[in-house]
Amino acid sequence: MRSPSEDRQHEAISVSPQALAFQSLAFNGGSPVRASFLPYGRQSVDETDIQAVVDVLRSDWLTTGPKVGEFEEAFATRVGAAHAVSFSSGTAALHAAAFAAGLKSGDEAVTTPLTFAATANCVLYQGATPVFADVSADTLNLDPELIAKKVSSNTRAILPVDYSGHPADLAPIIEIARRHGLIVIEDACHALGAEYGGRRVGSIADMTVFSFHPVKHITTGEGGMVTTSDAKFAETLRRFRNHGISSDARQRQSAGQWHYEMVLLGFNYRLPDIVCALGLQQLTKLDANLARRREIAAIYTAAFREIPGVITPSVRGDVNPAWHLYPIRLDLEKLTADRAQVFRALRAENIGVNVHYIPVHLHPYYRERFGFQGGEFPLAEDAYARLISLPMFHAMTGQDVQDVIAAVTKVLSSYLR
Repeated sequence: MRSPSEDRQHEAISVSPQALAFQSLAFNGGSPVRASFLPYGRQSVDETDIQAVVDVLRSDWLTTGPKVGEFEEAFATRVGAAHAVSFSSGTAALHAAAFAAGLKSGDEAVTTPLTFAATANCVLYQGATPVFADVSADTLNLDPELIAKKVSSNTRAILPVDYSGHPADLAPIIEIARRHGLIVIEDACHALGAEYGGRRVGSIADMTVFSFHPVKHITTGEGGMVTTSDAKFAETLRRFRNHGISSDARQRQSAGQWHYEMVLLGFNYRLPDIVCALGLQQLTKLDANLARRREIAAIYTAAFREIPGVITPSVRGDVNPAWHLYPIRLDLEKLTADRAQVFRALRAENIGVNVHYIPVHLHPYYRERFGFQGGEFPLAEDAYARLISLPMFHAMTGQDVQDVIAAVTKVLSSYLR
């Protein structure tokens, strides 16, 4: 087993395209780059995480207990927000934010088509209509100029997505929102730890939504959080996640009372103490996790600049991305294969690539309900045809990183025109 310093030295080794170009692809019967499958993302849980969960299992409170508040307070401090409200998933957190923003039937919210469906679905949950605007060609985030063209008298909110962990262009988006009296709900499920204009994501938009799915920067198994500096939003969010009830069980026990009142129609979207304990412990590792992801991204970018057929992710000068994903785009004009064929070839090399995302408007539900035919958002659709997400998680070893570079080099060298 190599030492950490030896592992870093291994990462610095360059992969020669010439040496790999003539190797037979595993897809065609050759030997794969790796003997075992490398997923695109994976959680990291150690003994301190496990012990934190065990301690709660032995306590009096498995849910609605003290660890919930501790996790929320620590999270709010970490991102620089006044309030953080936890939820059972990132989707539940998005739904709650849409509710707190007051979205209802007849309202519209502008968002991106290049995202996971939950971003738009949360608008539908409220009976409102998601209105899509196309993305910027470089970051694949919502284009503020195109947002402005989509704002109508029915618009109530803007939902930018920090695609892959690169913050959306928040300053002009917020300016548009203020001009029209709109609420900005930032979907930062990819972007915990990212910075925009020197400020931490989570402290900028009216409400910011995070996810703790296992492939994210920290995990609670499933889970989500909404941060805000608006006390009224925070109060509504807390009630919404607890059936619309104005107090929780621990508050009533502390006060020695049984009486409670349901003041709005909410859901059971609570995040239990068991996993909040895990989240607290994971949060202590966030800085190290971010540093490693940024290190991997830098190695990838340096290597892929030398490989024809690869377009590396763009990073604007005023941001520090969190690198949830490392999405390359294929320069298809230089290749004899399409994205599907490259995807299959990389999988055959035991590299667990993925695609993020099928544009929301192209899903059958959205096509049937709203009549989308394809072609409405050319930049998002063109990106989708070229995108491949490479493995990116903080537990990747130097060997893992080099295997990804070797496989991409091998496959694309085989398909160059």
